[in-house]
Amino acid sequence: MRIVLVGPPGAGKGTQAHVLAKTLSIPHISTGDLFRANISQGTPLGLEAKAYMDAGRLVPDEVTIGMAKDRMLQPDASHGFLLDGFPRNIGQAKALDEILAEAGIALDGVLDLEVPEDEVVKRIAGRRLCRNDGSHVYHVVYNPSKVEDVCDECGGELYQRSDDTEEAVRVRLEVYHTETEPIIEYYNQQGLLVTISALGKVDEVTERAVAALEQKKTV
Repeated sequence: MRIVLVGPPGAGKGTQAHVLAKTLSIPHISTGDLFRANISQGTPLGLEAKAYMDAGRLVPDEVTIGMAKDRMLQPDASHGFLLDGFPRNIGQAKALDEILAEAGIALDGVLDLEVPEDEVVKRIAGRRLCRNDGSHVYHVVYNPSKVEDVCDECGGELYQRSDDTEEAVRVRLEVYHTETEPIIEYYNQQGLLVTISALGKVDEVTERAVAALEQKKTV
């Protein structure tokens, strides 16, 4: 299957992308991984992206599109892939259409993880990370540490990232509504959109997603 995963920040896209890709036996292609891989390998696109990032500028769409195209055309993606974070806007969505058309393939579905805005704010603003090891992640409501502000694993201090405050989250949501949300209607008009609730346990959302995608594929 060839799938695009969309949804607001805090919808659980990263978690679901990882689980769904494993469940469906297709590679998970995220923009973050694309940037890190190209920069670490010193590819022409990676060097170009790094130059923009070092200058504090946004990486142009054509660079991101080029990275995504290279990755989608690799052998392990020949039977399918899951795109996470790409396309991010209408321009990238149209570029993806062109890439797929040139390759003689098409998307099977666009999975939209739907979460109420207040829940998004609650999920992100409640997140806490360990200063000693950023992989130790807690949540003040859903996954609190045994001792407030202390990591269960190493005893390090737990803190809130500056872009996880409620004010910062609402700004990120505004950017999402302006730049990314329009692709939902774009794909809806193409008959590719599948919308599911992203509320509930991870495995419940995954089951919901797989069932919706399988149903979409057979229509």
